[in-house]
Amino acid sequence: MRIRIRSGIPGLSPSRAHALQLVACAVIAWAWFSGGPGRSAPPEEPVPQAAPAASESAGPAQPVTEAPSDAGASVEVAPSGSQPQSAALGLSTIEVVVRKNDTLDRIFRRLQLNLADLASLRKLPELKAQLDRLRPGEAIKLYHRDGELWGFERRLSPSETLKVMKDESAGFLAELLENPLEVRERTVRGVIDRSLFEAVTAAGAHDQTALALAEIFGWDIDFVLDIQRGDSFVVTYQELLQDGEYVKDGPVLAARFVNRGREYVAVRYERPDGTADYYTPEGKSMRKAFLRAPLEFTRVSSRFNLNRRHPVLNRIRAHKGVDYAAPTGTPVRAAGDGRVIFAGRKGGYGNVVEIDHSRGVVTLYAHLSRFAKGIRAGQRVQQGKVIGYVGMTGLATGPHLHYEYRLNGVHKDPQKVPLPDARPIEPELLADFLAKTAPLVASLDLPFGPALVAR
Repeated sequence: MRIRIRSGIPGLSPSRAHALQLVACAVIAWAWFSGGPGRSAPPEEPVPQAAPAASESAGPAQPVTEAPSDAGASVEVAPSGSQPQSAALGLSTIEVVVRKNDTLDRIFRRLQLNLADLASLRKLPELKAQLDRLRPGEAIKLYHRDGELWGFERRLSPSETLKVMKDESAGFLAELLENPLEVRERTVRGVIDRSLFEAVTAAGAHDQTALALAEIFGWDIDFVLDIQRGDSFVVTYQELLQDGEYVKDGPVLAARFVNRGREYVAVRYERPDGTADYYTPEGKSMRKAFLRAPLEFTRVSSRFNLNRRHPVLNRIRAHKGVDYAAPTGTPVRAAGDGRVIFAGRKGGYGNVVEIDHSRGVVTLYAHLSRFAKGIRAGQRVQQGKVIGYVGMTGLATGPHLHYEYRLNGVHKDPQKVPLPDARPIEPELLADFLAKTAPLVASLDLPFGPALVAR
């Protein structure tokens, strides 16, 4: 469409005429772009119909998600057909990735949401714990309209999602949505070239399975010092999926590990009370009454040696324990169940914890930077409980743990002393154990690969 404006208007000065021409052009242009009179729709495009009102059955147009520019959150627009409840209410969706030290209070303030709504959520006793413990990196969804909260969604686990929506008559209502995981049993095998983690990954499993193998066989094999090239493993484990997509590795069901030519086999058994542990195929516990090493260490800096020259005193002085080098602050754990008989300062040992395990066994942990909370003489501890942290108090040239093992008052080499087994399968459960674990042990000899298991 062409618009022609005459260059002159009778009775007006040129400047006023020019101004009126500009006003007329602006009015006509506004009419053109607003679709008013003077503009006709292109022939190939039908004139769009007005969106139905919110009260009509068709529902409102899909809302656009908004967030303040300083919200620091990742924001998504709900795709067409998703979140039907929020779409029907004309709500906006904000997806927030939780930062370190974030709380819902901070998130609400950052997004300029109504804090009174958060207070209403917290009044629901079953929700308070789920609202106050956020995990950095997790994503939560918030549904709102003009800053008023209408819904909250948080994934509690791979199979459970907590969803809270506002009901105009009943207030906030919570619902636990379940998306069951599929369980697939897999058997993989590998040979170690450089490290257990690399070999497990190359076999098709993940770090969770490598850690599980190190824990299961850790009472018999030192995975820092004893592993060598050519060691091999076979492991049957559960793989968890959701809607066909991998989620994570589940528990190890059975495993065989060959270290320096010696074979170890373990199988998982769940007792009638729901507790589970690992045993040999005959029912002996894979656990020992004592940990071989009571911490995650970098290297052994000094071994048991009755003729060692002391690095500080520079004279021959028996080294009646093992020194494990590790960064300051590394947790130190009780090697076995027992009772603390000393926790304090002891000469060149620095900060020391001593534990009596009965049957004549006493363990000592020296050069600690500090003690764990509640560790004092008379305190009972269980195997694996953190009792202190690596340091270099006393006569020490660097951060490490000095660990001693005494049997009836005689020092033994902690790396070589035979460790007593934990309790085996109870006689009354042995038949059930053998029946349930025999197929798992047999799986280690089958062609490896995935197999779906109904759950």
